[in-house]
Amino acid sequence: MKILFVLTSHDQLGDTGKKTGFWVEEFAAPYYALFDKGAEITVATPKGGQAPIDPSSDTEDAQTKDTKRFKEDKAAQDVIANTKVLSDLDASDFDAVFYPGGHGPLWDLANDVTSVKLIEAFNEQEKPIAFVCHAPAALKRVSGTDGNPLVKGKKVTGFTNSEEEAVQLTNVVPFLVEDMLQENGGIYSKKEDWAAYAVQDGNLITGQNPASSELVAEKLLAALK
Repeated sequence: MKILFVLTSHDQLGDTGKKTGFWVEEFAAPYYALFDKGAEITVATPKGGQAPIDPSSDTEDAQTKDTKRFKEDKAAQDVIANTKVLSDLDASDFDAVFYPGGHGPLWDLANDVTSVKLIEAFNEQEKPIAFVCHAPAALKRVSGTDGNPLVKGKKVTGFTNSEEEAVQLTNVVPFLVEDMLQENGGIYSKKEDWAAYAVQDGNLITGQNPASSELVAEKLLAALK
């Protein structure tokens, strides 16, 4: 079972002067859920090298059992420090792809041609494609095999407008994940803010927020079986 994780290379939160990146819990929870089941995991970013961690996800109150494990896991930290370059990888070499969130993907992965083509290739090969929280942003320009937006007519979820408002970044982000998914024809649903929620439609799996990342990994594992 070979799984590709795609992380953001983007570390600037708009023009606020603050840092962003990927959300640790959304990497760690799925990483260990899959790793402990024997998955061979490759991690890539658009630029390769160190993937930027969102400082907000690394605070004391954001810690979970998985983030604590990550903090003490030298091998996993090395993986994050030395990610592969996305353009060097081929969908044919993997069984599934997983995109953790954090605000970074809104800036780079949403518009990254390599990432778009990669997701399209996984989809054409009918392999599971999974996204959590802000990572569905990476679906913005992705087309399905029929030429329509991939999410058109599909059940999806992702970080909600009200959750974005709660973290006070509505006016900072380039677009809102909930709005984009609906504009692209997705059948969007959600639970209350910060509740764990994931939906699957065929090979497409999406989760609402950080709390949903393990649910997405479970659905991904089930899809691989």
